[in-house]
Amino acid sequence: MTGYINTVKDLEAATYGYAGAQGNALLKAAGVVGGFGTPHDAASNPFSGAASGLGDLYNVLYGQKVWSMLNQEVNPLAMLAKRPYTSSGWRVLKNRAQGGSGSAFSVDPNGSGVEGADSVRADKIGGVGENATLGTGNDIPPIAPQYEKLYVSPKTVAHLFEFSELGMELAAIDDGVGDIRAIVREDMGKLHAEVQSKMLVMPLELYDGANLTDIERNYTSLMKIVSSAAEIAAMYNANLLTTGANNGDNSAVIGEVVRLFGTSRTVGVSSNAATGTASFLDAEVDFGAGYAAGDARVLTLTMLNDMIRRIRQNGGNPKVMLTGYDTVQHLADLLQSQERFMDRKEIVPSHNGVRGVKGAEVGFRVATYYDIPIIPTKDMPSTGGNTTNELSDILLLDTDHLWLSVMKPTQYFEDGITSGNPFGVGKLGNQGMYRTMAETGCSFFKGQGKITNIKSA
Repeated sequence: MTGYINTVKDLEAATYGYAGAQGNALLKAAGVVGGFGTPHDAASNPFSGAASGLGDLYNVLYGQKVWSMLNQEVNPLAMLAKRPYTSSGWRVLKNRAQGGSGSAFSVDPNGSGVEGADSVRADKIGGVGENATLGTGNDIPPIAPQYEKLYVSPKTVAHLFEFSELGMELAAIDDGVGDIRAIVREDMGKLHAEVQSKMLVMPLELYDGANLTDIERNYTSLMKIVSSAAEIAAMYNANLLTTGANNGDNSAVIGEVVRLFGTSRTVGVSSNAATGTASFLDAEVDFGAGYAAGDARVLTLTMLNDMIRRIRQNGGNPKVMLTGYDTVQHLADLLQSQERFMDRKEIVPSHNGVRGVKGAEVGFRVATYYDIPIIPTKDMPSTGGNTTNELSDILLLDTDHLWLSVMKPTQYFEDGITSGNPFGVGKLGNQGMYRTMAETGCSFFKGQGKITNIKSA
């Protein structure tokens, strides 16, 4: 039946665009023509009898298509909003003029807090008497909010590859793949995007890797942005960091772990135990009682609901849930056991203000929980001391305040002998390179959440 997929060959034709008399180099009917000698995994030429003489003929035994055996999805990178890099910093309000920096306005129940205090007397928050006096020490003293300046430095991500002149020529003849430059360029482009996606979910503990001295050259990981001083202290105490309690010498947490956008989270060490000081840099993090072995919790819907509520109380609005495939399956099992099901939601991506059309192939459907899309990624880490039944961490992100600031989008460069300039690369061949300049940014940490140190039942 014309127009229907009846065989694998039809599927290949529909997928890769082969049609009509063009044939398909990937699939051959009976009577495969032999190759120029003995295959590497056989003791002799596999063709015998009347077919043995066909081995001298030109053949396309392997075909021109290069099959990928790798999952190269880039969901974390695709999920983040992309903004032009217009400035190297931004200002944030970190404390109210009075009432503290928490999600709720803090009132002193004992009646001792004065105007401008983090916890102010309930009768001193702004109500004044008739003909009140102004100024310090009077009825209406001056108060002021506190601000902080954060800044980023663009990170450069680059991947270089090369082709020899001989390799490019041979690929076009014999049993070659054709334009080897086009094939490798496509696969390297996928790798370039996959690496950036991996950077975005790099485990926080690797920022204290003994030999990872250049990790700050990568994009700042979401696992580092969506963290807190209390979580870092717990990781120190459970020896998840290379510099931790097992050092036995009150070693401070190294700067790469606590430093973020030009400032730092405060984690003090005393008596070989770390303690975190809460600040505006803290996201909402649920890691349980600690990261020691045996502290991992079974993931429940209550934990997830509590995190969503806490983020919304802080003023955030989760736009996406990023986690691993194992955690998505666990959530589905939880909902099914309660005769509830994850909804499906159509996501219409946009780029530079140009939106896709609902119902067209540019949109895709994903599972949702309370209308929050669940985006899985193969690279999501599992943080904690539990070694069995670990589940991937869950990030609940308000992408209105979390973005990838792009100074220069991904560009491809190539030079060499085919362009008449072998001296530029110093070789009889071509060199190609992908390069992107960008960095992650966040303007509201309390609007981001993370559930970690979790396991299945």
